Amino acid sequence: MRDAAGRKGRRPQSKYAERPAGRRRAALFAALTLAAAAALAGCGSDSGPPVVTWYVNPDNGGQAKLAAKCTQQAGGKYRIATALLPRDSTAQREQLVRRLAAGDKGIDLMSLDLPYLAEFANAGFLHKFQGSEASELTKGMLAGPLEAAKWKDELYAVPFNSNTQVLWYHKSVAAKAGLDIGPNSDVTWKQVIAAAEKSGTTVQVQASRYEGYTVLINSLVASAGGKILKNPEAGKDVTPAIDSAAGRAAADVLRTLGRSKAASADISNSDEGTSQAGFNADNGGFMTNWPFVYTAETGTLNDLKTQRKSAPAGKRAALDKQIREQQAKVDDFGYARWPGVVKGRPSAPPLGGINLAVGAFSQHTKESVEAARCITSPASQKEYMLGEGLLPTVESVYADPEIRKAFPMAGLLRKSVDQGAPRPITPYYPDITAAVQRTWHPASAVSPSRTPEATAKLIVAVLHDKELI
Repeated sequence: MRDAAGRKGRRPQSKYAERPAGRRRAALFAALTLAAAAALAGCGSDSGPPVVTWYVNPDNGGQAKLAAKCTQQAGGKYRIATALLPRDSTAQREQLVRRLAAGDKGIDLMSLDLPYLAEFANAGFLHKFQGSEASELTKGMLAGPLEAAKWKDELYAVPFNSNTQVLWYHKSVAAKAGLDIGPNSDVTWKQVIAAAEKSGTTVQVQASRYEGYTVLINSLVASAGGKILKNPEAGKDVTPAIDSAAGRAAADVLRTLGRSKAASADISNSDEGTSQAGFNADNGGFMTNWPFVYTAETGTLNDLKTQRKSAPAGKRAALDKQIREQQAKVDDFGYARWPGVVKGRPSAPPLGGINLAVGAFSQHTKESVEAARCITSPASQKEYMLGEGLLPTVESVYADPEIRKAFPMAGLLRKSVDQGAPRPITPYYPDITAAVQRTWHPASAVSPSRTPEATAKLIVAVLHDKELI
């Protein structure tokens, strides 16, 4: 939990952007790729250097490029073969769990969605990085992603890429509403909703009953100073912490938005893609979303400029008009820190991304660790950010001139990733997120006095097999 997002001109990866029409094709391709990778892994030691099989989540080819680059840099010590996992994060988890539970030795590396690390580590599915190995692999890493790669204070993965959300807004709308806002502003949800109502525009969020809604709720609770769980490491005996002042403050934000004129008509079915479309509509004003929404607009602008260079004379005038319109759209694209819940208290922005883990049953552990070092290096993370739009976990990459040019808000993104709120790190995360989604949906029906309490009770009941979701 494509938590990955930000691919140019596309919806985010992982659970955040399921595309039903392509599911069967993706599944077939994944099956063929897995079969090929398994064959490679089986014959690698006999016909050449060891083959490190890396199970990857779907992207635009960035991970395959890194695999090829790191294979070349290995100088014959090993080769990296990629195996494509399903697009949906839940399906990715199911496939990996099934294979690892059977002691599959062919899973050397895996791109693992953040919420599942605790479950996999607790089950003994992952290699534990220790001592100098751990310190070398995580040198210069930001605190937020690093926390999400640990279970019980032990490192079970290397943060590969990260993601976070910011508040996107149309500068013209903010000016019309009289909202004083900029890249360094700390505004509250109350201010944003009021500005949208005043300007007759919408506040776009992700509030369908899916993982993206848990991401929103978790950050609202964290922004108010609370947590969903008090002691996630306790497993089934965990103590819910959402029935608190912070939980009630988060519920108040969602209820207020859900019942306001600023809510989109499809708020109960909204995801990253519908939010993007709503923000680009005539009545779009504000939106919380991943950086892919910005790179989609700059990508369109760059594509138009490229077309203009080779266009025949008769088509240049039309392209010039499109370029001017798209440039104006990009220029009107404002950004600020994710909204706060409590005035004067910095928000805790959503944290997404992918961890790179080594399978516990791998026959090529040494080579897999070396491959992970190359794949997560600053140079590789810079390449992946420029190619895929997903954020690095290494702090120094954000200061790179090329990154700053492509992402003017790089400083804000770095700060948001570093101070982001991971979802509960627990082996029972699938049950936790299901309980949250069930009790908090739809947003308009959320009750500050009842919903957090209902969530806490349902979490306990589900974990102790007294209720099913």
